[in-house]
Amino acid sequence: MKKKLLALLLGSALVLAACGGGDDAAEDTSSNDAAGGETTTADAGNAEKLYNQKCSQCHAQDLSGGAGPGLQTIGSTLSKDEIENIILNGQGAMPKGQLTGEDASVVAEWLSAKK
Repeated sequence: MKKKLLALLLGSALVLAACGGGDDAAEDTSSNDAAGGETTTADAGNAEKLYNQKCSQCHAQDLSGGAGPGLQTIGSTLSKDEIENIILNGQGAMPKGQLTGEDASVVAEWLSAKK
């Protein structure tokens, strides 16, 4: 009985850990351009890269879903503003703040085109 309870608690902790962690300091994804010394980051607007870094753990890299719902056709049921609101404020088991500001807007626009 104790082994089953421990396994259940450990499994639950792993699932929650996979979708959490939005409050940590931003990950440094910058790189220097050899020609101009320009710095680019995921914040520069690459929606798919942002999605893969912050969302694919629960929604799958191919948008098919997993711990979170599939997003392959999310744009056919939700508008960009509705998607952005969910990204910013969370919904159900999804924690708020996985993406913020312009990052949330860019990913919401990208997802709203998935019909």
